[in-house]
Amino acid sequence: MNQQKMPPALLRLIVIFPNVLSYLLLFGLIIFVMTNYETLKATNNLTVWIIFIVVLAPAATYTTFSIVKKIRAGHM
Repeated sequence: MNQQKMPPALLRLIVIFPNVLSYLLLFGLIIFVMTNYETLKATNNLTVWIIFIVVLAPAATYTTFSIVKKIRAGHM
């Protein structure tokens, strides 16, 4: 079978776009927690939101470093 390869620019776009969205989500979560801190603390939901932030931050960072590593290696 002849499998067509994707152009590197399109591949980068497909990989980088969700990563940018994850950073937007992370910053949105941080702003949400900062603006609603007292309410979340009063309803005992602050821990859940902090866990979301703590899980998403390293995942987004790791994904960024792996994308940069692949681009520098010439795989994308």
